[in-house]
Amino acid sequence: MRCWRSERLGIELVTGELETGDLRVAFDRRLKLEFHGSRVTSDAGLLAFRELDDALGLTEMAGQVLADLRTGKNNSHTLTAQLRQSVFGRLAGYEDVNDADRLGHDPAMRWIVGGRAVTKEAASTSQMGRFETEVLTDKANLAALANLSGTWIDAVHARHPAHVVVLDMDRSVSPTYGKQEGTAYNGHFGCTCYHPLFVFNQFGDLERTTLRSGNVHSADDWRSALEPVVARYRDRTKRRFFRGDAAFALPDLYDYLEAAGYKYTVRLKANAVFRATSPTC
Repeated sequence: MRCWRSERLGIELVTGELETGDLRVAFDRRLKLEFHGSRVTSDAGLLAFRELDDALGLTEMAGQVLADLRTGKNNSHTLTAQLRQSVFGRLAGYEDVNDADRLGHDPAMRWIVGGRAVTKEAASTSQMGRFETEVLTDKANLAALANLSGTWIDAVHARHPAHVVVLDMDRSVSPTYGKQEGTAYNGHFGCTCYHPLFVFNQFGDLERTTLRSGNVHSADDWRSALEPVVARYRDRTKRRFFRGDAAFALPDLYDYLEAAGYKYTVRLKANAVFRATSPTC
């Protein structure tokens, strides 16, 4: 009888000149095979963003301004932890909370969420659903969220002050596929949507946003988005600028910017006189 051993695999194959010609396999008992699917992640890159979040304290600031409306024992995860799960999940490409049950066991997401999730699991789909549709939609929390991006930017500027501010206002389209409140058809974009308004600074940071119905004018309610940002920079910078496309060519906006000490560049709306006097190439 001949014996062949594989030290690398820990498997011993015993063969011989037996009458039956049987091939027997004997495994080294020191070799163990284990399957731990919960220890495998495809979102390890999020850990670098979490480290940056820790350095700047962004989600910690958010947790301090959000009001916790939960009662009873349904508070195993803090608001900060649930906000992290919501934000970092979107960052990884998960558009809603339907994947929360699976992500709740993902080792990267558990570490990102922190707290109880590190040793157990992150919030479930039902928990995240209540967080986003009940807690975050509270009137006080909506106001806190609207101010949050400005608060984050202020924290960055506290380390690296900005001596010049250039505000860029623009609108966008957010298509919808159901009967969400405020959704409407927009002929310009050719879809049923929301029509949000954004204010960015020269670094590309979002200063403030306003969610609007899909069928409003591009510059509708511009004061709600712009005035809080202008107020934040009033005593911080002396060099102030504003940029906007033709949708914001409004006399009221011009008057407001001039009174606030802003120089501005706004594209003019096309008209017959403008076309007639413009040079042709």
